[in-house]
Amino acid sequence: MRKLMFLALGAIVGLSFTACGNKQGQTSGMTDTTLVDSSKIKDVTVYGLCGENAAMNSLQLLNDMGDTLNLNIEEARENNQVLGNYAPGDRLAVVMSPDYKCVKTVINESVLMGNWLMPNPIDGSSVVGIRIKDGGIAESIEQPSIIYKTWKIIDGKLEITMVREGGGDEEETIWYTIDKLDADSLVYHVNDEVFEYGRAK
Repeated sequence: MRKLMFLALGAIVGLSFTACGNKQGQTSGMTDTTLVDSSKIKDVTVYGLCGENAAMNSLQLLNDMGDTLNLNIEEARENNQVLGNYAPGDRLAVVMSPDYKCVKTVINESVLMGNWLMPNPIDGSSVVGIRIKDGGIAESIEQPSIIYKTWKIIDGKLEITMVREGGGDEEETIWYTIDKLDADSLVYHVNDEVFEYGRAK
């Protein structure tokens, strides 16, 4: 199914996407809950590398299907949905509207990767965190009660799978909304729980 969507997208390569008429839209489709079957989500995310011809409100994406897409990201920029910015060669996840005519969110996966730390929420006397690695691998930092396993971007959410202490080998999957991403900061939330990380130096 995803291959067919990419083929349809490839058929319009060479055309520049124009700005969408609806300026109110944020990324839609998923809710902040773990009770979602990701196999039933119509993921409208296009993955690839940032090309050389990128500017403030336009993005050249060399997608994983081998196509070159010239995308207008004005709406995403106005809605603060360009997360991590971008530079040529960066690995990006670009969330499109369901009709593939608009860019809703740009997430820089290259910036997302790294070691992220925050004060231990239990007593603040130490730091805990998450290591986001290439190839979809996630690891815990100083968190013996939580073992992170994998990560990926799906429909604009950060999907993380983990195993909790005392939970046997049962994996738990949570979809987080990314609120902020830059060279030094990563903030995401699920429901009312907010995680604010700084990049490890």
